[in-house]
Order: sequence, then C-alpha cells, then structure tokens
Amino acid sequence: MTFLAELKRRNVIRMAGLYLVGAWLVVQVAGTLLPMFGAPGWIARSVVILLAIGFVPALVFAWVFEVTPDGLKRDAEVPAEASIAPRTAQRMNRLIVLGLVLAVVYFGVDKFVLAPHREAALVAATTKTVKEEGNAGKQATASEKSIAVLPFVNMSADKDNEYFSDGIAEEILNALAQVKDLKVAGRTSSFQFKGRNENLTVIGQTLGVAHVLEGTVRKQGDKVRITAKLIRAQDGYQQWSEAYDGDLSDVFALQERIAQAIASKLQLTLSGTQAQRLVDTGTSNPDAYQLYLRASSTFDRRDGAHMLEAMKQLEEAVAIDPGYARAWSRLAALHAILPTYAAGHFADREGQVRGYAQRAIELDPRLAEPWAAMGMSAPLSGSGLVESRGYFEKALQLDPDDITTNFWFGLTLVRSGYNRAGVERIEHALAVDPMVPNLMRWRGVLYLRNGDTANAEQFLKRASASGLRLAGRELGEIEFRRGAIEEAKRTWADGSDPMLSQLSPDARIALADGLFGGDAADRARAVAAIDAYLASDPEFVPGMMALWLVQLGEGAQAMELERTRVKVDNSDFMAYLFSPAGKSVRGLPAFPVYIRAKGFPALWDRYGAPDMCRKDPTGDYRCD
Repeated sequence: MTFLAELKRRNVIRMAGLYLVGAWLVVQVAGTLLPMFGAPGWIARSVVILLAIGFVPALVFAWVFEVTPDGLKRDAEVPAEASIAPRTAQRMNRLIVLGLVLAVVYFGVDKFVLAPHREAALVAATTKTVKEEGNAGKQATASEKSIAVLPFVNMSADKDNEYFSDGIAEEILNALAQVKDLKVAGRTSSFQFKGRNENLTVIGQTLGVAHVLEGTVRKQGDKVRITAKLIRAQDGYQQWSEAYDGDLSDVFALQERIAQAIASKLQLTLSGTQAQRLVDTGTSNPDAYQLYLRASSTFDRRDGAHMLEAMKQLEEAVAIDPGYARAWSRLAALHAILPTYAAGHFADREGQVRGYAQRAIELDPRLAEPWAAMGMSAPLSGSGLVESRGYFEKALQLDPDDITTNFWFGLTLVRSGYNRAGVERIEHALAVDPMVPNLMRWRGVLYLRNGDTANAEQFLKRASASGLRLAGRELGEIEFRRGAIEEAKRTWADGSDPMLSQLSPDARIALADGLFGGDAADRARAVAAIDAYLASDPEFVPGMMALWLVQLGEGAQAMELERTRVKVDNSDFMAYLFSPAGKSVRGLPAFPVYIRAKGFPALWDRYGAPDMCRKDPTGDYRCD
C-alpha cells in the first residue's frame, strides 16, 4: 500500500480537512464575540496560535490511533476485518460538509447582518469616545447656548444642486461659529447625519448640543426658497421656523437673516460688527459663489477624481470676481494637497500656492487658511522646515480652532520629530470636530506607531466606517499582527489602492507577500518591485514607498529615497521614523547623515530638540 493510500485509510487527510474547517470557524466566531466582551487582543492571538500548534498533533493522532467500538486503540493493534475506519470516514465527510455549510452561513450573516451594525455602532460612538478620552469619562451637560447645523435638504428638481444646499448650511454654520459664547458643532460631525433621518434627540446627545437647525433649499432658475427650523434637541420641540424667498442675488442676505434670527432666538449678545453682519461669504457675485461652493464640496470630501475640476472652478470664480479672497485661499489650499490626488502637478507647486495665498491675504488678512496652505506646501527640507512652522503659527494666531490648520500643523510637527506636540494639535482638531475621517485615521496611525494597537484599531475602524479607504493600510497591519495574513493583504491592498495602481499586478502581489508574512526571498522580490518602479523614473514617488522599504528591512534605502525622490506626502514615513516603532531605523549609521541632509538641526536649534533626540556636547543631535 502506498503512503498516500495509507493516509486515506487512516483518515489523516479527512482529519486535516475537518481540523482546518473547524479552526476557521473558531477563529471567526472568536473574532466576532471576543471584542463584544472587551477581551484584550492577546486572547484572539492566543487562540490562533493554539489552533496552529494543535494541527500537527491532530494529524499524528489520526495516524497512530483508530476509533473502535471498544474505544481508542493503536492502529497497529486493530485487525483489518475489525476496522471501522470506512464508517469513521463517512462521519468525518458529513462533519466537513456541515462545517463548510456553517462557514458559508456565518460569512453571509457576518457580512450582511453583523458588519453593518458594527460599522453603524462605530460611527455613532465616535464623538462620545473622543469626548470621554478628553474628559476622563466625565459626562458634560450640553450648554443651552449650543447648536448643530445639519446639512439642508436639496428640494430642487436638479439633484446636482446638493452642493448648493450643503453650502448654504455651511455658511450659516460658519456665521454662527463667530458668535461669542455660542458653541457650534463642527461641520463634519454635523454633516455625518446627512440622509440618515436620525432622531434629533440622538443627534443632540451625540454632538453635545441643546439645539439643532435643519432646513431645505429649493433652487429653480434664479429663484431660491430657504426654509429653516430651530429645534430643541431634548424633546424635539420646534422653537422657530421661517421660510425665505428671493433671487440668487439675494442668497447672501437670506443667509444673514437666518443667522441673525437664530442668534436672537438663543438670546445671544451681538456687539460691534456682529450686530451688523454675521455671514461673510466674501463675494457679492452669485456665480462666483456657486463655483466656490462646488469646488469646496470636492475639497472637503478629498474627492481625488474631481480635484482638477475643482481647481478649474476656483480659477473661474476668481476670474469672475478677482476680489474673492476665500476663493483665492481655497485655490491655495487645493494646490497644497493636489499632488497627493493628481500625479503630475508638481511644477512650481510652492510658488503657485504662495502666489494664491498672498493674494488671499492681501484681500482679507483675517484668513487663516492661506497661511496653513503655505505651511503645507513649504519644502520638506532645509529652510522650508522653519518657514513651514512659522506659517502655521501665524495661521493659529488668526484662528486657533481652525481644523485644517491644526491638522496640517500636527502632521508637520510629527514629521519633524515633535510627536507629542503633533498629537496635541490633532486632538485639538478632533475636539472641535470629532468626526473628520482623516483626523480619526491619523489619530489611529499615531496610536499604532506608539504601540497602542487597541486604541489605534478603534480610530482606524471609525475612519474606515466613515468611508475613508486609506485607513485600510494600517488596519491591514493590525490584522497581520493577529495572524490573519490573507485578510491583512486584502485590507491593506484596498487601502493602498491609489499608490498600488502605479505598480504592475505582479509587483503588487510581490509587495503584499513581502510585507505580510513572507520569507527573505519574498521580501527581496518586494524590494525588487519597488526598485523596478523607481527605475522607470516616475514623477510621483509616494512617501509610502519609503515606509514600505523600512518595513521590508531596508531602512537606509528608505531614508535615501525619501530625501532625494519624495516630493510630497511623506507624513506616513516620518511618523514611523520619529516614533518608538522607528527605533531600529534611527540606530542605523545612515540616520545622522539623513537628518543633517534634510536640515533638521536648524529647525531643532530654533524650537528645541524633538521628543526622542538630544544635542550632545559636540553640537550633533543623537536620537534614541
């Protein structure tokens, strides 16, 4: 009898199949149930490890022993005519089929029933969790002078006018945010409820506000009708309602009337210029205003597919109204991030941003956004590091609570080695508007790089549930740490799609194999795939490639690549480099050479040594 035939006779192959099906079910069920009971991550990992360890002993058991009517006996002791191995095989076949059916059922229930509920729960719990973290679990009562402005419903026949109804609500929100002593929920947090028909009491509790403003916008030709309702969140009592009719040329006056009416209803004291005007759109031209709203909708959603279209809309807006400061400002901000979303837009990027920003500042010195845009677009080395920080500090002086400024400044601090200060900026932005997807993703990234996987996963899952695919890059890392290798590859590939799209299919597979569970040969093939891409002399080299090289064990090559080829989007690499996770890279001989070439000492001399570095008696910086 051949060895294979003997394996079949002793049911070793069936045992392998039954064990694998059963182990998969156990892992999946554990992954669903354990988080529900707050079990730490090591329990799930231990289950996977124990099941993996038990595989070989199960096969040995099937080889050595046979189940008989008289109990377990060694196979060699059972006469051929007394063996019931064929009947045992039939039972095992039925168990394998049953296990596969249960697996299919579980997959369907998990995907179509459990997963949507999990995602909804993550989104609903975001604000609460963020507040609890900042207040050590204390529950605050919403101030009577607090409000959330929900996105107004587009009642126009043309559904493409949704940008206009959203813009109306946002302008009113921005106007109310200028009122002294009035707490206004952040735009992203309020707009998360768009289209969800959520109970207003739940909205008020989630956002920590006592009042909710909702409304509708109907636009037909040059005519517009805006209705607004102020509602007490606690009990749904309608405190005020009004309808406003006018021409598009009157839309600014309509917004102003609504904002003033709300402020009056909430009995807020307006003084100075506030008593005269709350809404300041920055233009009196309705055509320029609509173009600005369209472009801003794309910018806020970070809709990469329409970024170039948004740029053209803003250019048209400033052509119609050259004095439109906010459009010039938004044009600067869009160009600051454009290369990340539209490869090929690098030529004189800094000069373009600076020109647009300075024009905006000349027209309206109160704007923070153009300073933040210059900070984000400054060179990533040399004097640009010092200039960038100066721009952000100026922006914060003008608007300490501006979300974009705090977020971009936080990233700039992190990639300069000031990890703790960067986290503080990002957490401040989250306190203002806790539901911004990219803010949640970056809080998760920084938790992950600092070794806090549990908190990292919470924030990354919330970001993912909010529609930010990018969070999949780090969620894949977390899944890999749990031993779910194939799932990790899929999640990572989905989150990395914008970068991976530039690689060949074979290169993508090689990269995933090298990053997740591969041996030395797999890692070498992954590095070769990156080298081949770089050898093609692409204009756009994403900062993530430097991080991938680090994770593949090529820290020196990563630093050289980031220094010489990466023009934008290096935050992921730098966050790793200046975190506890990057200790091994900081220990390489290439690291001191790298920080000097980048010009970090000049920045650190001016603002002090970063978190993990110190200046030695020779004047050089040493980083732990």
